[in-house]
Amino acid sequence: MLDRGTVTELLRYQIEAGADEALMDAPVDRYAAAAQKAAQRSAREAAAPPLAAARDMAMAPAPAAAPARIEPAAALRSTDATVRGAEALAEGAATLAELKAAVEDFDGCALKKTAMNTVFADGDPSGGVMFLGEAPGADEDRQGLPFVGPSGQLLDRMIEWIGLSRANNAYISNIIFWRPPGNREPSTAEVAVCRPFVERHIELAAPRVLVFLGGPSAKTMLQKSEGITRLRGRWFDYRTAGMQARGEPPIAAMPTFHPAYLLRSPQHKREAWRDLLAIKARLDGADTPAG
Repeated sequence: MLDRGTVTELLRYQIEAGADEALMDAPVDRYAAAAQKAAQRSAREAAAPPLAAARDMAMAPAPAAAPARIEPAAALRSTDATVRGAEALAEGAATLAELKAAVEDFDGCALKKTAMNTVFADGDPSGGVMFLGEAPGADEDRQGLPFVGPSGQLLDRMIEWIGLSRANNAYISNIIFWRPPGNREPSTAEVAVCRPFVERHIELAAPRVLVFLGGPSAKTMLQKSEGITRLRGRWFDYRTAGMQARGEPPIAAMPTFHPAYLLRSPQHKREAWRDLLAIKARLDGADTPAG
């Protein structure tokens, strides 16, 4: 049996170690207690499975209704109707100002709902050359003008090399008038509903030379499947259905690299420079093909 002094030292040690409170006479095995509770819970659930299942079903959230499935044929009919509406509005525009107003009032393209501004065009439509890109970016959406960001600044320098400028003799637009969210590629339907306005835009501007900036613009308007590396530097005859019906001659059109692509791949500026020289020669009256 321990003497009083030893017991006092042991108590002092326990107090210094933080054991300063007595809860019960014997220690408790917490691991064994947890295992026993788990076994009791399993036994209760096994004894009354219907009740447990009913409880779980009552507490479970109701399943979400399945989204309505849009049949492809119905979606196609809807797009066709929207395109016909766009064609009617475009054909009714007799001037560029009227066409711009028609585009701004048009609600058939979903991109308009997420864009800040309608980006119609910039520059001099009487200069004889029209540049067409794909779609506005963030800078263009904020300012409501095409090609005002870094790629637009490069485009300005490029056309300046051949004596062109927005202020005097160059006209710039896109085949899409509203910025796609996140700068994603426009969908086939979005391109289709904008195309009647783009074609009428070309008819009213009546450029002598049409320049498609980048693959999407070139492939859409020329109805080609090749990429821009195969299309660039070649002359094509471009004519809308309306021009053909009226017996108007085609417009000389050339695809070239988009300035944004040249910013990412500056090694292709040499080919772009050759394209610019061919465009300048055509504008100056020389019928020299691009190399």
